[in-house]
Amino acid sequence: MELTIDGRKVRAPEGEKILWAALDAGIEIPHLCAIREADRPWGGCRLCWVEVEGKGLVTACTEPVREGMVVRTDTEEVRRLQRRILGLILRDHPMECKTCPKRPTCELLKWMRFLKVKIPKDLRPFPREMTEPDESHPLFVFDPNKCILCGKCVWVCKEVEGVGAIDFAFRGYGMRVTTFLGKPIVQTPCTGCLRCVEVCPVGAFYLKEGVELERGKEEHLGERP
Repeated sequence: MELTIDGRKVRAPEGEKILWAALDAGIEIPHLCAIREADRPWGGCRLCWVEVEGKGLVTACTEPVREGMVVRTDTEEVRRLQRRILGLILRDHPMECKTCPKRPTCELLKWMRFLKVKIPKDLRPFPREMTEPDESHPLFVFDPNKCILCGKCVWVCKEVEGVGAIDFAFRGYGMRVTTFLGKPIVQTPCTGCLRCVEVCPVGAFYLKEGVELERGKEEHLGERP
């Protein structure tokens, strides 16, 4: 079916979400939690707002395309919402960018640049009890303080690997990604597949010094029965 995004004619299969139709056409829409292969979109980051003619503001990762649909991704209201939401995420994220191992590929930094969002020098994060990073696994570190609750690690661990070593716990502002009973990662069914490291958009999961992603994955596959 055919729709119009930012004045461009775009074709997409029936049932496709606006986000993927736009990205396939080379049109950027800020997003942090979207997973194309997921049966049901999580829609947790609320960053991918777009404006649909006749319907108003919708999240692009959850809204399916329709024949003749007209979508705008860069209206003043869309950008205002996106900057506001990104600002809220940043207020609860330790800005240790200079020393963060994920700096070269950090999606948070990518969308900050895209939306021209800067961190005020006097910014103070919301009060939250800081947790010691979990360094128990020989291949990677889990730093829950940097988690933005995108849910990608939970999805890939449960739905792709079939392990479920991590999951969401608690509700509201207290929600976080953790292991069962908060045990160290090494004491969970984690197989060391490193998919959590691969999909994490920020620095919540990162490789230990000297560990290479592809080599670690190869070793993991070699250890499987």
